[in-house]
Amino acid sequence: MVTFAPPLSDQEFAQYQQLLHRIAGIHLSPAKKPLLVGRLGKRLQHGNHRSFGDYFRHLTSEGGRDELRIAVDLLTTNETYFFRESKHFDFLQQQVLPGHRRGAPFRVWSAACSSGEEPYSIAMTLADTLGESSWEIVASDLSTRVLERARSGHYALERAEKIPPAYRAAYCLKGVGVQEGTFLVQRKLRERVQFLQVNLNGALPRLGEFDVIFLRNVMIYFDMATKRQVVERLLPALKPGGHFLVSHSESLNGVTDVLKMVAPSIYRKP
Repeated sequence: MVTFAPPLSDQEFAQYQQLLHRIAGIHLSPAKKPLLVGRLGKRLQHGNHRSFGDYFRHLTSEGGRDELRIAVDLLTTNETYFFRESKHFDFLQQQVLPGHRRGAPFRVWSAACSSGEEPYSIAMTLADTLGESSWEIVASDLSTRVLERARSGHYALERAEKIPPAYRAAYCLKGVGVQEGTFLVQRKLRERVQFLQVNLNGALPRLGEFDVIFLRNVMIYFDMATKRQVVERLLPALKPGGHFLVSHSESLNGVTDVLKMVAPSIYRKP
């Protein structure tokens, strides 16, 4: 058994680049080589693989499907936090929700939800504004591992730092005893969020139409062709007049001409 990660050659790295792009549409730049070594090194040790080439051959073999899922999970998990890019939640509360026709269900898709902080931030915003009326959130991610954590709604207490105090009091339960140092998103919010495993780089499930789609902090990992394909797949799920939000570091310039920008990183479907 290896006790440390063996060297990763440029040729081997190129194989992993191609594999991840084919499965997830994600481009791993050469600068991500240490990240790959760090995240997959323990998996080599776990499976008694003596080289990254040996591990790659296992991943692409008939018997490597479960391990491939784990490897993709490890390479596609990204850092997130509650109320990240808070102006989007202000826009949702102040500009979008006041115009919502009461009685019709308000639906939001968090299309790259990671470990759940984004959809629960949306849920707190909707609960505060729409109360007990009809609203729901679909939250999807490629990684089954982070979805499992997201479904639990259970986080370290320091993760609550960006949650507005009124929302922390209303929607979060502080752990005591053996759960000290953690908090739990209240069940009434967790029940409004449906978590699904979805690969945006493939055919999408039929999820109905949405008033708002969040696709934030994921397109930075796609090349232009993949960005266009992913957005094209998502657009039929956005209602006419619905809003499409990307992160402040992303743009749909050159990606689609269907959506019209109403503010930086915020787009609307005519």
